[in-house]
This record gives sequence, structure tokens and C-alpha cells, in this order.
Amino acid sequence: MSKSFIKTLCLAITDVFSAQISALNIAKHSPLVTSDICFSPPVAFIEFSSLQMLLISLSLSLLYLFLCRRAHTVTVLFILTCALVYVTLLEETPQDTAYNTKRGIVASILVFLCFGVTQAKDGPFTRPHPAYWRFWLCVTVVYELFLIFILFQTVHDGRQFMKYIDPKLGVPLPERDYGGNCLIYDPGNTTDPFHNIWDKMDGFVPAHFLGWYIKTLMIRDWWMCMIISVMFEFLEYSLEHQLPNFSECWWDHWIMDVLVCNGLGIYCGMKTLGWLSMKPYQWQGLWNIPTYKGKIKRIAFQFTPYSWVKFEWKPASNLRRWLAVLGIIFMFLLAELNTFYLKCVLWMPPEHYLVLLRLVFFVNVGGVAMREIYDFMDDPKFYKKLGQQAWLVAAITVTEFLIVVKYDPNTIMLPIPFFIMQCWLLGILLIFTWTLWRFFIRYVPASVMSIDITLRYKETRRRKQEVPTDRDRPLGNVGTATPSGRSKLNGSSETVRQRKS
Repeated sequence: MSKSFIKTLCLAITDVFSAQISALNIAKHSPLVTSDICFSPPVAFIEFSSLQMLLISLSLSLLYLFLCRRAHTVTVLFILTCALVYVTLLEETPQDTAYNTKRGIVASILVFLCFGVTQAKDGPFTRPHPAYWRFWLCVTVVYELFLIFILFQTVHDGRQFMKYIDPKLGVPLPERDYGGNCLIYDPGNTTDPFHNIWDKMDGFVPAHFLGWYIKTLMIRDWWMCMIISVMFEFLEYSLEHQLPNFSECWWDHWIMDVLVCNGLGIYCGMKTLGWLSMKPYQWQGLWNIPTYKGKIKRIAFQFTPYSWVKFEWKPASNLRRWLAVLGIIFMFLLAELNTFYLKCVLWMPPEHYLVLLRLVFFVNVGGVAMREIYDFMDDPKFYKKLGQQAWLVAAITVTEFLIVVKYDPNTIMLPIPFFIMQCWLLGILLIFTWTLWRFFIRYVPASVMSIDITLRYKETRRRKQEVPTDRDRPLGNVGTATPSGRSKLNGSSETVRQRKS
């Protein structure tokens, strides 16, 4: 199967779609067709809108880019032009202002995505295809622009605008009961004494596990993942007076979340990281593999990394790395909090598909952002500026928080209990004190520290080899003279010269 054949196949599919849709529209509006019995195709197929044509064009463009492994800008432009020509010449524009407005906005987004998958700058990831990551980069831009638009609306208009996405939105959320009975074993319920545990076994349990499995693949460090996991539970304790859904039982916090869901997800993620770090990365072209089994295996491994970089954060090595790690932990926690606060201020129920789409979005862009942050922190001489995806993810996190502050300042400004405030101030003071002591009072560069430890170890071994024990010394003679006139305890002149150097 050659590239010319793939190109011809994609163009043929486009022509077939255009011909069928044109024939259906002509037949629909033809005066000769007067009977529904003579011509009654499916309504959804007759009303093949311009958005569907643009979606087909974008899908064919992505398929063509994926198969050919090249950014065929002219071919993608031709497919997009065919879709726009169809919309202009063959489709009848509906006389509905609201529908045309929605259609125009979505079509503009699709054209921008089509431009981005061919023209945007590549990121650090290349598998399964660079166009896939360029697509998510453009989705990141669109999402940030959407958040900016929501930020500049009034609270009422912003909430009612969500009805254009889903008519079920834009209404206040019903009150729910959180926390409640925290008994693990309820003797009062003879039918099922463990009903409190089974009530917590909902769809969020596998979501927690899968989420922390993916976060571990992003961060690639056990300690950072555990710190973020535990810190978020402390945040839930601290903010349960603002959001009722933060009020959970103690065993739900520390057993269900930290140990079972989060801990098991982190463990499986670290095992996967170990396998990826030891896996040999030697690739062979698909057409050079003789067997079908080998081809199928090669296609499956197309969705694994092209190469592997082990993250070594080393937060205590210098101030730059320490501040970078603190910033990563802070942004992770802020993004987690935004998930709950956005649902509250925009009146979105937890099970709504927009909440799930936001999580899927962060799954696809978070790994690229973390890799760009690590490269920028680890090698500042080569990476002189922060990566584009990391920049956008940071901007999105801040914009989401600003929306929360603007739309519901009363909830944000609810006073934190005094003893909780004391605990947080004590923690911040300890971090600040340790930072001053480690990097300003007792600062030793990592390179000098490693050299000093190595020299001390070598010097200790040399002294153990040169200085004899009491059983090895001759009786009555502490320092036997050597031909050079020096005692064995003091060592030879060469040894003394080496020690001085």
C-alpha cells in the first residue's frame, strides 16, 4: 500500500460523500419528487449539514496525516476547500439566526483545528502521530479563548450562556447530602451493616484510580504523586465549609482515596514507568516487517513512546528546581480544586459530560505540559523558554480560578476556621524556613557535594588500607622505619604528596 494509493482513497471518499449528499439535496428540492413513497431517505442523511461536512473533512485530513506521516498541507487545504465549496453552492442556509450563529462558531473552530494540525509547531511527543498532539494544542487554545469569553460576561449571562451548549444547564444545582453516617460497620442496619462502604463504591472509584494512574505517568515520581495526593485530602478538610461535597468520612479520605484508589493508581503507574524505562526502543518500518503478526504488534506499539526520558526532579539540588517543584505541586492542586469549584459556580452536575470532557482534555495535554516543564527546568541552556503547551495549561488553570472568584466570591471569601489557618501558616513557615536554610544559609552546590562525598569515601578507604591494625603491628615497635626514613604509620612520601594535593 503506497502513499499515492492512500491519497487517492481519501480523495475518492470525499468525492463519494459530496456526490451522494448533492444528489439527495437535489432530489429533495426537485419538483418531480412529490411522493414520500418514491423517495424517502433518512432525514438525518438528507440534512447533512455543513458542520458534518467539515467534520468529515477534518477526520479525513487526520486519517491522511496519520497514514502518510507527513503534514500534507496542500492536500488538507484541498479537502477543506471542497467542504467549504459544498457549503456555499449546494447547501441551503437555514433561516434561523441562533442556529446559524452556533454553526458559524463551530465551523470557525473546525477550520482553526484543521489549520493547527498541519501548521502548528510540534511538541516533544511524536507518538502515535505529531498531528495528534498538534490537534490538542489547538484545542487548548480554543478552550482558553472560551474561558476568557466566560470571564468577561456577567454572572447571569455566563451561566445562561451554558444553555447554548446544553439546554439542561443554567439552572441551580439541587442540594445534596454529603458525609452523613461514617460508621464502617453499622449495627443498626441488620440487612447490610456495611452499607456505608457499598454506597461509596460508585463510578468515581475507578475514576480516581485511573486518574492517578495517568497523573503518575505525567509526573513520573512517586514522592511528588504522594505529596499531591495527601495535600489534596488536607485541602478537602480545610475547604469543606465552602463546598459541601468536600465533607467526607475519615475512612473515605485516607483509606478509600489515599490508600486504595490513589495509592493503587500510583503503584500501577510506577510499575508501568519501570517497564517503559527498561523497554528497548528500536523501531522498524511497518512495510519492512514480513509477518502479519509482526505488523499488528508494530501497529500496537505505535501508541507507546518513541523514546523514554526518566524524570529526575532533584528538588533539593538548587533553588531553581525547588521552586519549580513547588510550582508544579501548587498548579496541580489548583487544577484539582477548579474541577469542583467550576461545577459549583457554573451550575454543572458532577455527572455532566462537560465535566468528563474537561478531564479527558487535561489527560491529553497534561503529559506534554509536564515534559516541557521538565525540559525547561533540567536544561535551561538549550530550552530558553517555557513550552507552548505548558504555557497554555498554566494560563487555563489561572483563568479557571479567576472565573470561580468572579462568579462566586462569597463562597471563596468564607472565613477559614482559625485552627485550620494556623496549620497552613505553620506549614508555609516551615517551607520558607527550610528554603532559606537550604539554599541561602547552608547552600552547597550539588556538583560540589557529590565530589566532596566521593573524595571523603576514597580518603577513608585509603586510610583503612594504609594504617595497620594493632594485631598487624610488631610488638615493641610502633613505627618501623622504612627505607625512605618515614614510618609506616605516616605513609610514604608519595602518599603524603597525594593527600596534600
